[in-house]
Amino acid sequence: MSTVFTKIINDELPGRFVYRSESVVAFLSIEPLAYGHTLVVPVKEVDRWTDLPHEIWVDVNEASQFIGDAIREAFNTPRCGYIIAGFDVPHTHIHLFPTDKMADYNFANALAADATDPEKMDDAAARIREILGTDEHGWPLD
Repeated sequence: MSTVFTKIINDELPGRFVYRSESVVAFLSIEPLAYGHTLVVPVKEVDRWTDLPHEIWVDVNEASQFIGDAIREAFNTPRCGYIIAGFDVPHTHIHLFPTDKMADYNFANALAADATDPEKMDDAAARIREILGTDEHGWPLD
């Protein structure tokens, strides 16, 4: 059975994409630690990050670094947080979010999906895509 992330990747569920390649996608979290909170997900459905094939692990982390820089710039923040938690969805994913303090690394402070402002979510995705040079599906504009 497909994970919720696979369903988002396959456009069976909505997602605010900011990046896409053949092996990696990135879209906004619906329960963000901060607006701009992005999930970097391999297209290949693998539960634990330690089980990812090496080449996919490299692709995921290269994308995370590229997207992390865009998040820092888009939100004018000194850091982009990086967390691998792996409990909510059995599909490897990296959490990236704008931050300026360690206290932001607390999932207990995440906004509930129904508490987010859709306009702020759309704006966050647009700001990240503008810096990355990607379209609303995450593909490069070039």
